Amino acid sequence: MQSLDIQGFSYEERQGLLPSLTSAFADCGGWILNRRTTSPTTMEFRVEIQLRAVIDIYASIISSGLELTRAGHLGFTHLCTCRKNLATPADLGQIITIRLEISFLEDATLQSLFLSAGECA
Repeated sequence: MQSLDIQGFSYEERQGLLPSLTSAFADCGGWILNRRTTSPTTMEFRVEIQLRAVIDIYASIISSGLELTRAGHLGFTHLCTCRKNLATPADLGQIITIRLEISFLEDATLQSLFLSAGECA
């Protein structure tokens, strides 16, 4: 089973993004394994999908308004390339686990940014 760690961010409020993102996972045949808040401005989803649906979930995540990091786009591109080069239905049925970390920049306050910067120093 392959695993993919993706980071993204949004300037939208949670109430606007989360329903469309949850629907996007379901519409692509994804299973939400875990959904948790990791900080006041960050959430994490763990989702399982079949490799055959990777293009659909990639497009759905982007269309929901979530911005991905460069590494996130590269990770999805790699899986899309793998999907394209596999021939048998059994290969396309492989399960992929995606850990999606979302930072809500609209919720970020100046104080929370200073606190997180101080922890790194």
